[in-house]
Amino acid sequence: MQPITTAVLATASAAPAAAHHLSWIEAAVVGILQGVSELFPVSSLGHAVLVPALVGGTWARDLDVSAPGSPYLAFIVGMHVATAAALLLFYRRDWARIAVGLTSSVRHRRITGPDARLGWLLIAATVPVGLVGLALEHPLRTLLARPVPTAVFLVLNGVVLFLVERSARGGVAAPASALSSSELATDRRLAALSLRTAVLVGSAQIAALAPGISRSGVTMVAGLRAGLRHQDTARFSFLLATPVIAAAGLLKLPELFGPMGDGIRGQVLLGSVLAGISAYVAVRFLDRWFAHGSLRLYAIYCVVAGLVSLALLV
Repeated sequence: MQPITTAVLATASAAPAAAHHLSWIEAAVVGILQGVSELFPVSSLGHAVLVPALVGGTWARDLDVSAPGSPYLAFIVGMHVATAAALLLFYRRDWARIAVGLTSSVRHRRITGPDARLGWLLIAATVPVGLVGLALEHPLRTLLARPVPTAVFLVLNGVVLFLVERSARGGVAAPASALSSSELATDRRLAALSLRTAVLVGSAQIAALAPGISRSGVTMVAGLRAGLRHQDTARFSFLLATPVIAAAGLLKLPELFGPMGDGIRGQVLLGSVLAGISAYVAVRFLDRWFAHGSLRLYAIYCVVAGLVSLALLV
């Protein structure tokens, strides 16, 4: 009996792994959701965990980000490349000036102007979340990327947004005419940030490793607490997000060309295209919104969505 058992086990282990399943509808919905929620202060990973759990059925099975060997996380993070491309397209003039400034500063071995300074501030502010993400992304996902903890973090995200918004609006605001809203003027104000402030704002992204905590939300919270205005902190948040999102996507993208991507590459392409389009629309909207709008509406949404999710899931 032992030889037969061994042969059966060997045959089973040698058999090719079954292709992963992800329907076209799931890919389309997740793609649009990813593009929008990555930039709105409502947590893209939180929605990626909660929506499948609330829909249930095959969605809960196919779209389980915490399951060992699940291609869903690679699918989500792979779409980050499309989201980063949308941000690069929208802020192309900013990044062109920053690239020229960084090149000049490296050539002359000194910071040669505000564009170079802004570029180095963005690099310094990205280092903490990059290091922590590489070390803790997997254990945090395994531990926290479940519906109930995610819903709790989403409520917490909303509460923090509301409290910081209330505090920011309670201060003395400069008249709208006192500050130029042009992208060049905004970049000049951001370049005047201290290194300490930039790193603190960038480090806030570490909190977004917990599903339900928004990357753009926590960076805006940190920026407002540091004294930045809504429009400036939103722009800094989106500029900061570009290299972080791109790096996360490029890190996971090779997995989609291996066994992890079997059976879902077409769906990944569809989701990525929709994510890129929806991200571009979202950043255009938010860039205008935060010229005069606040975080309050998004805070209310997070609290309500989190509490409703808890009521349905517990």
